[in-house]
Amino acid sequence: MISPSATVDPGAHVGEGAVVGPGAVIHDGVMVGAGTEIGAHAVIHAGTEIGADVVIEDGAVLGKRPRLRPGSSAAGNPAGALVVGQGVTICCGAVVYAGARIGAGAIIGDQTQIRERATIGEQTVVGRGSAVEYGAQVGARVSIQTDVYVTALTIVEDDVFLGPGVLTTNDDTMARHSPSEKLRGAVFRRACRVGGGVVLVPGVEVGEEAFVAAGALVTADVPARAVVMGVPARVVRDVPDSDLLERWR
Repeated sequence: MISPSATVDPGAHVGEGAVVGPGAVIHDGVMVGAGTEIGAHAVIHAGTEIGADVVIEDGAVLGKRPRLRPGSSAAGNPAGALVVGQGVTICCGAVVYAGARIGAGAIIGDQTQIRERATIGEQTVVGRGSAVEYGAQVGARVSIQTDVYVTALTIVEDDVFLGPGVLTTNDDTMARHSPSEKLRGAVFRRACRVGGGVVLVPGVEVGEEAFVAAGALVTADVPARAVVMGVPARVVRDVPDSDLLERWR
C-alpha cells in the first residue's frame, strides 16, 4: 500500500505487500523488498537496495551521498549503493549513507548516522544518536549503546559491547599530517567489553574478551582477557572463566 501523499519514482521497484507512508519519497532505481514498511516522510535516495521485511521509521534518510571538503580523508572510490539486509530496522531520523552495508536483522537507532563504506553485521544494534564513520567495520551481534562515536577505519569484531558515550579517535596530529599518512582507528577484538565514557587514542587494540572499565582512557593495547581501568588504563586482573561469552549464550 502506497500513501497518496508519497512520491515514488516510476523507476523504483516496490515489492509485494510493502507499505509506504505519507510524505515518503522514493527515488529512481530504489529496490524495496516485499513486506517492507516505510514510515512517514522517510527519504530513500537513488540506487538504494532494501531487503524484505525491513522497517524504515518516520523521517529516516537512506542512501545520502557524502558532502566532503577539499582534501578530506574520507574521499575515495565512489560510495556505490546502500544495501540493507532482510529484517533490518532503521529508526526515526537515522541517516544511512550510500555505500554502507547493513546486515540482516540489525537495528539502527533513532538519529544514528552510518557513513559511506561502513559495514554493520547481522543482528547488531547501534544505539540512539551514535555515529559509525566511513570505512568502519562492525561485526555481527555487536551492541553499540547510546551516543557512541565509532571513528573512521575502526574495526569492531563480533559480539563486542561498547557502552554509552564510548569515544574512539584516529588522528594523533588532529589534521596536521600529509595526505599520504594513514588514519588509525581502534581495533576491538571478539567479545571484548568497553564501559561507558571510555576514550581510546588512535590505533589501540582491545584484545579478545578484554574488559575496559567505565571512564578509562586507553592509551596502549589491552591484552586478551585483561581487565583494565583508570587514566591511563592499567591492567588490574584477568577476566574469569565465568564471565566469558560462551557461558552466557
